[in-house]
Amino acid sequence: MHKGKVNITLDEDLIEYIKSYAEEQRTTVSEVFTQFVLNLRRTVVNEPTEIILSDPNFSKSLLDTISKIKNGKMKWFKYDEVF
Repeated sequence: MHKGKVNITLDEDLIEYIKSYAEEQRTTVSEVFTQFVLNLRRTVVNEPTEIILSDPNFSKSLLDTISKIKNGKMKWFKYDEVF
């Protein structure tokens, strides 16, 4: 699968946190974001994209994912396990 590049803007404290978290977990910042997005995809699969932001399940998934990342209980999946 071809990979692309995405530029995002974050507060400096979040950048430092995600770098530190990735290092502690022996992974990359890119992989942390990939797992975050894949977790969202699994939660809202078959939902129309335009209503994702207003979907209560999206909000729950987002908060659950953030909580799992913060407490180190994120279950990591390989790309082929999701697709």
